[in-house]
This record gives sequence, structure tokens and C-alpha cells, in this order.
Amino acid sequence: MSGPALRHVDSHSSIHEAALEEARELTELFERSLRKGEQDKALELAYVTVEHWETRTLQHALREEEGLYVEALEIKPELADVIIALKRDHDLLREIVHEIKELLATGKATEEILSRFQALIVVDLLHNRDEMEMLERHVEGHYDEQQAL
Repeated sequence: MSGPALRHVDSHSSIHEAALEEARELTELFERSLRKGEQDKALELAYVTVEHWETRTLQHALREEEGLYVEALEIKPELADVIIALKRDHDLLREIVHEIKELLATGKATEEILSRFQALIVVDLLHNRDEMEMLERHVEGHYDEQQAL
């Protein structure tokens, strides 16, 4: 069962916004270091940014998949296609992070890594929009009704 913060649009959206803002800031710092030719600093920032995606966004995604999405399907089985799409977004995020880690194994910070970090942000933005729409339209009201009983 997911916690109440995952079931309500405002609190869930706040979780997403905070993680995404941190990812943006880290990506901007990485880009600045890369542009200045500060290879060691850029490389360190890349590792920190990967860790951020793994510990914040991807861990959150796992909690959603194991709790919120299961509950959403119990409430409305017709959400199956939406849930499949949201899980696919999570899979894309995981795959991009994996690619970044492979690129980092060369020991160099590159434009290719920067483009992957930027792709993570875009995928996450679109995912968050779709997930919040699902919560608002199909899930949040159901829990509010149950609590009133």
C-alpha cells in the first residue's frame, strides 16, 4: 500500500517538483563545468547527478510501481494502459541512467552525457504531467471518499 503523500496530487506533485528541480540544478552545474573544460569537476558532478536520479527519482518510481499503481488498478482496472505507459517512462529513465553509467566508465565527462541528463529531465517532465493527471482524475477522489466513510 502506498503512503498518503503518493495518493494526493499536491503532495505527490511536490515530491516530483523537488526532485526534478535538483536534477535540473545538477545538470546545469555539470554543463557549466563541461563548457569550462573542468573535466574532473564535471566528472564528479556527473556521478553525483546519477546518484541523485537513482536515489530520488528511480527509488520513488519503484515505490509507485509497487504501491500506487497497484492500488490505482484495483480502483479502476481501465487504467491499465495508463499504468503501462507510466511504467514504460520509468523503464526509459532507468535505461538512460544505465547508458550514462556506461558512458562514465570511460572516465570522461562528455556532451553525450549532458544530452542524456537533459533527456532524463524531458522524460520525467512528461511522465510527471501524465501521472498527476491520472491521480487527479481517477485516484485522489477515491481515497477522499473512502476516508469520509
